[in-house]
Amino acid sequence: MEKKKKRIFEIIQIGYTGDWQSRLFDVLITVAIVLNIFIAIADTFDELSAYRIYFDMIEMVTVIGFTVEYFLRIWTANLLYPYESYSHAIRKYALSFDGIIDLLSFVPFYLPFFFPAGIVAFRMFRVVRILRLFRINAYSDALSVISKVINRKKDQILSSVFIVLTLMLASSLCMYSVEHQAQPEVFKNAFSGFWWSVSTLLTVGYGDIYPVTELGKILSIAITILGVGIVAIPTGIISAGFVEEYNNTRRSSDIEKVIDLKFIRINVTKNHEWVSKQIKDLKVPEGLILATIIRKGEATVPRGDTVIYEGDQVVLGAQGYNDDYKIHIREIELKERSSWVGYALKDIDMSKHSLVLMVKRGSNILIPNGNTILKSGDLVFVYTKKNIQDSIEIDI
Repeated sequence: MEKKKKRIFEIIQIGYTGDWQSRLFDVLITVAIVLNIFIAIADTFDELSAYRIYFDMIEMVTVIGFTVEYFLRIWTANLLYPYESYSHAIRKYALSFDGIIDLLSFVPFYLPFFFPAGIVAFRMFRVVRILRLFRINAYSDALSVISKVINRKKDQILSSVFIVLTLMLASSLCMYSVEHQAQPEVFKNAFSGFWWSVSTLLTVGYGDIYPVTELGKILSIAITILGVGIVAIPTGIISAGFVEEYNNTRRSSDIEKVIDLKFIRINVTKNHEWVSKQIKDLKVPEGLILATIIRKGEATVPRGDTVIYEGDQVVLGAQGYNDDYKIHIREIELKERSSWVGYALKDIDMSKHSLVLMVKRGSNILIPNGNTILKSGDLVFVYTKKNIQDSIEIDI
């Protein structure tokens, strides 16, 4: 059962090239999301009312699919959060942004069956399934660049938004003070001035509220000119972030040396923590297996009670998934201009199906955590579900 559960978890997570079932699931979910959005739009056209029965059928099938997916994610939540208890893992997923969107994408469909009197209102709630578009990002590493850029530039974006809101508030109060006596029915209160400032600063200009006094017109000109520049700041920050991300990707071959590995051979030295320990007591990351021990030139297949001695060479290999797909190991040498240098592991741009195993810095081996800062010259050992070719020997 655990093996099947793990396989289902792999399928419903973002797929990779070697797993056609997982990739097919990603495609089907994406198509279902797009179909739901199309139906939500098509339902507003009276000319298409003759096809409504087909729209309802498609909607029912896709919503059932969303429902099954949601409960599968609940069932496998402990694999998504392996260091949490089962109940805490479920709660953590259910209250996460993705979990809430997954729930809202199908719950409104079922509400009319339990509360028939509110069927019209519940149909309005179905519009929230458009939020499911955000979930397409979860099925594609390529689309995740959007969230990467926003996360990396969040401080600058928040600062620019704060400036815009401050300007809106100041301009609304100023315009109310200047125009209230001239047109008290139009600029009734500060909120009326705020409505004017929002439409003006965002360059919409509805024309329902506008200044009539000379001072108000002069103030409006200054605020409009400021608005064009200030509102463009967040756009410029995000655009610059995309350009930076694109340039990082382009020059990655020049700033990082990547070697794909089949195995890691660890030379156990005198002070290593594995010395005199049995195999069953070693902490080997999930997805890796202790393949063999080379002792005085002879290879030994280890058992649980096999003891590690100084001078042994321990060979770590990748564990198979259903005997078809394997996790493999890569060594990445970081150069000075690498996009990873200076960032903590939790903040680096990495595929969702990769994990940093260890970092070699000079003669030292670091077992990293999310807060480990990477530096130029580091050798980063990553294991991932991709094909590999070579091996490397390291000293610990």
